[in-house]
Parts: sequence; C-alpha cells; structure tokens
Amino acid sequence: MPAVDYGAGKDITPEELTQFYRRLDHDIAARPDQIRKMMVNSAAFVTARVAGELIGIARGVCDGLRGYLTECKLDPAYQGPAAVTRTDGRIEHDTNGIAKEMARRVLDAMYAEGVQRVDTVAYGTEVDFCEELGFKRAGGLVGVTMRAEDWAAVKKT
Repeated sequence: MPAVDYGAGKDITPEELTQFYRRLDHDIAARPDQIRKMMVNSAAFVTARVAGELIGIARGVCDGLRGYLTECKLDPAYQGPAAVTRTDGRIEHDTNGIAKEMARRVLDAMYAEGVQRVDTVAYGTEVDFCEELGFKRAGGLVGVTMRAEDWAAVKKT
C-alpha cells in the first residue's frame, strides 16, 4: 500500500471535490458554489491522498454541543476485496484503515471543540464501520431524509 497523506481540508478545491464525487458516482449534483459553502461550514474536513490523488474525504459539522459525522467516502480502489457494491464511496471494507483514520481525525476535531455527542447515519456495511469506530445503535430511532425538491413540493400544498 502506498503512503497515504492526510490533510485538513485546506488542500482541496470545490472543483476537485466535485470531480471526486463524480468519480464515485455520488448521487448529489451540487454546484461549485454549494460545494464551497459546504466546505467552509464543515467543522472538520479531512482528505486522504496517494501520490497527490484525492482518494478519500471525511467531514463533520457541529454546533458546539452536538456534532454530526456527515460523510466518510473512500475510493473503492483503496478498500478491500469485500467492497462489493462500490457505490457512492460508501465504506464497505476498510482493509487499510484509511477511512477509519479520516473519521478518527474528524471526531477528534469535533470533540476538541467541546461537542458532547456525535451522530451519524449509516447504510449497510457502513453500520459495521461506525460500530468499529465506537458508535452505538440508537434503539427506536428511524433515519429520515428530505431533498430540496421534496420540500418544494410540500410547501406548495
């Protein structure tokens, strides 16, 4: 495994992040100005690079009391053989510990800011990944989501 260089988010541009999302077939189509705003508003932003190429990101947001691990994405080429779906950069098999290191750095930054609790939402094998980081399943909770177009439709009624 080649050496991985971790950055604190200052080493990435909105254009590079947009290309990373496209390469991973990420389902969110954000404009560069939205990506820029997202990056600025992240409380913690970590990048992972091999030979200068962006291979992973992790970021979190917080309000000083509660935090949210918003995403941890890793190029499937740097995940292990059990990465089956290779969808959206989801963590399926973090053989080399790259995603774990990125997430750890985000969590360290948010807890250093004084947050008392960090939440996240996980899908499929990401649940195992999150539990390995120390997250506990919150019994009875159901994750829900809403996209901008859904809100626009609701507002019309």
